[in-house]
Amino acid sequence: MKSRMLIALLFASSSLLAQTPPVLVAMKTPTLRVGKLSFKDLNKNNKLDKYEDWRLPVEARIKDLVSQMTLEEKVGFMLISTTRMGGDQVFNNGVQGGGGPRPKITEGFNEEDLVQSTNMFTRKPLDAPNMSAAGTTKGVSQFHLRHFILRASASPEIMAKWSNNLQELCESTRLGIPAIVASNPRNHVTTDASVGLSVGLTAFSKWPGELGLAAMRDFELTRKFAETAAAEWRSVGLRKGYMYMADLATEPRWGRVEGTFGEDADLASKMITEIVLGFQGKKITPTSVAMTTKHFPGGGPQVDGQDSHFDWGKFAHYPGGMFDYHVKPFKAAIAAGTSAIMPYYSAPKGKEFEEVGFSYNKAMIGDLLQGKLGFNGIINSDTGPIEMMPWGVESMSIPARYQKALQAGVDIFSGAADPTTLIDVVKKGLVSEARIDQSVSKLLKEKFDLGLFENPYVNVEEAVKTVGNKEAVAAADLALRKSIVLLRNDEKRLPLAKKTKVYFETYFQSGRNAGEAIKVSKPEYPGLEFVSTKEEADVVLLWLVPTAGGLFSSQGSKIDLNLSKNRIDVNHVNEVLNAKPTVIAINYTNPWVIEEIDKGKASSIIATFGTTQEALLDIVTGAYKPSGKMPFTTPINQAAVEANKSDVPGHMEGPGYGLFAFGRGLTY
Repeated sequence: MKSRMLIALLFASSSLLAQTPPVLVAMKTPTLRVGKLSFKDLNKNNKLDKYEDWRLPVEARIKDLVSQMTLEEKVGFMLISTTRMGGDQVFNNGVQGGGGPRPKITEGFNEEDLVQSTNMFTRKPLDAPNMSAAGTTKGVSQFHLRHFILRASASPEIMAKWSNNLQELCESTRLGIPAIVASNPRNHVTTDASVGLSVGLTAFSKWPGELGLAAMRDFELTRKFAETAAAEWRSVGLRKGYMYMADLATEPRWGRVEGTFGEDADLASKMITEIVLGFQGKKITPTSVAMTTKHFPGGGPQVDGQDSHFDWGKFAHYPGGMFDYHVKPFKAAIAAGTSAIMPYYSAPKGKEFEEVGFSYNKAMIGDLLQGKLGFNGIINSDTGPIEMMPWGVESMSIPARYQKALQAGVDIFSGAADPTTLIDVVKKGLVSEARIDQSVSKLLKEKFDLGLFENPYVNVEEAVKTVGNKEAVAAADLALRKSIVLLRNDEKRLPLAKKTKVYFETYFQSGRNAGEAIKVSKPEYPGLEFVSTKEEADVVLLWLVPTAGGLFSSQGSKIDLNLSKNRIDVNHVNEVLNAKPTVIAINYTNPWVIEEIDKGKASSIIATFGTTQEALLDIVTGAYKPSGKMPFTTPINQAAVEANKSDVPGHMEGPGYGLFAFGRGLTY
């Protein structure tokens, strides 16, 4: 018996010594030497604890660290909230930030607590004031926060320096637990860059919107996108993505269609697979950016297209009986190894479901996601279901909401920075500390797998070289062209011949003043002559960018997808169409209804999904031949929109529904 134990110990010891030592970087903690090996003394007790020993299995390290954490440290670990850089005023005055000139963002900390008494989405009073962001030092040192969402846009140098400052602060605390910083997408040309949806244009490489990536139908380039973006993110210290959406765009009126990969479950499944594998790799390692796939079990089938950020859009429904269809892309994300999954705010409407928000819904999380689908990763609530969007549990107290969500399976709560209430939930026995330990263990595993305990720091010079580098830009430029779809070319007007005189007008009404909508472009582009008026032109290139004004401008009124209801002056468009041969490009963030301008003159139509002027010109000249395919079906009229079944993709709605079919795409 003793000899067996000795052999086992010797085998274990040799296995430990055979590991390649990781790169250790310590700023505020001493290092320990064991033989020729080095370890970080994170709790500064001058001895090697199991959680500090990178040779041990992650499970052993987790168990040791959890045993050393106080209840307060554990609960702080279960909150993820906005963190703000120096000068960052996000959320100060509503969703879009404060008015007036914005202060310069720096690598320092914003030490101001942000406490809100009004729901920033519904504009109604909250049940109780909510601290949505804590001053950085207070959040780390007093509230024990270690999960943060960065919403600011800054230079790579400033972001990298700020990230290192944050990690140094975390390392100086009692147990030296590092932070993980998450972000919404930062690599896309997008129309609605509202806080919480997308950061919009940044210093990072600029790729098509998510619909445009799906329109490429190039899964190899999709993987290239994810790997490229991951390298950029990692270089500045962003190690977790609050993305991407596996939701399906089956309800054309939904305000978040722009962030999806379209209406088809098979296409979305392929896209999500490539995205997860590209950002994470086949497993989470120190070179990964961990993914949070959202919004389970699919936020697409909203009643009347209203969004569940708002009480007037709290319900999802399945009139076509296609609930399982919406779950399919999440199965793909699970198979690819996504680190976390985020439930949506919506409450499912129907007798077969408990009508409570998905973060409270045990049948959805505990039984389906964790039980039937076998997902054992992190369940990350969306921002604010406890304080702001408690759909179906409005009558419950905030402690009772925490209890129900934890019983359903949520591991980390987004939107609150003050752990006091959740600590009381445990102390009063509403939830056991053992249940808290389960969630903390999962959250710690992600950090250990990412290698953050050994080295959470980044190289500032490397970040500057990596973000927006030439190779990344070249790949992104190709994607921008591949994402464009040629929908109609009846008169063979395209590609434009050399020396064609072109009047190029972009129509985008960002505000209420229609007079500011028109922008005339005269770019330096070889082979074409750009003129100042349509009268001088051989051809007009008219690029329409319809918008409802952004998701968070919703007032709950009826959603109409006609162009005239989405800040496009159709009289102006028809005037142009009747005056000159015209190529119409339309940027699709939703499946717009173009009936008002489709009067026989719109014989040349192009679809874009977040791209650049240069990419569009390459398509209209044939410098790059169009190859994109539609990621969704566009309805033939508003009546078809209103008759649609919200959970059914357009290509399954039946004859008479679609004008441009899912998968449509011509070439020269």
